[in-house]
Amino acid sequence: MWSAQAQEIQQRRGVQVVSPEIGGDNTVTFRLYAEDAQSVTVSGSWLGMGENLEMKKGSDGVWSATTKALEPSMYHYNFMLDGVSILDPRNPKALRDGTRYASTLIVPGKASDVFEVQDVPHGTIHKVWYDSPTLGLYRRMLVYTPAGYEESKEKYPVLYLLHGGGGDEEAWSSLGRANNILDNLIAAGKAKPMLVVMTNGNELQKSSVTEWPTNTNVVDRGPARGGETREQTVDRVTKFPNSLVNDVIPYVEKHFRVIANSENRAIAGLSMGSMQTQITTMTNPGFFQYIGCFSLGIHFNDQFEIVSNEILIPGYDKYLETMDNKLFYTGCGTEDFCYEGVQTLRKKLDEHKFEYVYNETGGGHTWANWRTYLSDYAPRLFK
Repeated sequence: MWSAQAQEIQQRRGVQVVSPEIGGDNTVTFRLYAEDAQSVTVSGSWLGMGENLEMKKGSDGVWSATTKALEPSMYHYNFMLDGVSILDPRNPKALRDGTRYASTLIVPGKASDVFEVQDVPHGTIHKVWYDSPTLGLYRRMLVYTPAGYEESKEKYPVLYLLHGGGGDEEAWSSLGRANNILDNLIAAGKAKPMLVVMTNGNELQKSSVTEWPTNTNVVDRGPARGGETREQTVDRVTKFPNSLVNDVIPYVEKHFRVIANSENRAIAGLSMGSMQTQITTMTNPGFFQYIGCFSLGIHFNDQFEIVSNEILIPGYDKYLETMDNKLFYTGCGTEDFCYEGVQTLRKKLDEHKFEYVYNETGGGHTWANWRTYLSDYAPRLFK
């Protein structure tokens, strides 16, 4: 028989629930004990923009809702408790996307295997601080080295992997699970062992927001973006590509065992990182033999139209006739708000009869797609 103290502790803990619960049919049930709540919903990455899943309250004070069958993938979600976004208190798995935190779950299946933690040799993620004279900042990047790197004297090729707007140098390892993807592909013999350099693409930010006290991580240099001139916009968006070539790559090639030539350099980025990838390669022709552009092309909105007109389109028109890259890869979801811009990019490549690989998937501007593109892109590198 429980003591009065034990009973009191149990009452304070409230009703214990399981959440999330993944069914054998790939449906997911969410539960939250919130006896006094007036409304609870779930917002999740499998839902459309602005959509929410309504939860119903049971007599025991537990709110619950079940999704339709979900495709095998990794998803993130939050509960909206009386209009306030919270994590799932019963789920220890969570991630950070910029300043936003969300609970996560993985629906198992063949499509998820490539980014799950498998019983294979694992690489190492190094958190590296480096000086960037181009940006006038001391900054951080993450460098993945494949299993066996520490014991080997071998030199390796390098993939420079860029995140999207709102992300930072941790995005591709946490949300993109890039290290798991590379571990599994390399172990299966589907990809060559390589280094993956994951930088912070925000040109005024020293590192991820978790590393610095409030208001000390970002350097203010000039007007807000809304007040920029065309010249200031072009100058800003070329700062990081210049830093990548002038600061990041020399550091990596000095401090890691890598093969320092274009045939062993690859670059890829998603969304904002795709724009940075295009700018970097257009302004440094021949520097990378492998180029990957995920979910962003050219002419995607007014801000980037300035960049497209003054950098990307002239770059393509000038260099595509002479560029001889081994791979140009682009991918986009059919529901992505950048879909039209990616088609414009494809038309530009077709106009110059430039060969490329295009991967069109369902869904929108999501990590589910970007993990898929990396899983398809990495095996094509350094052949």
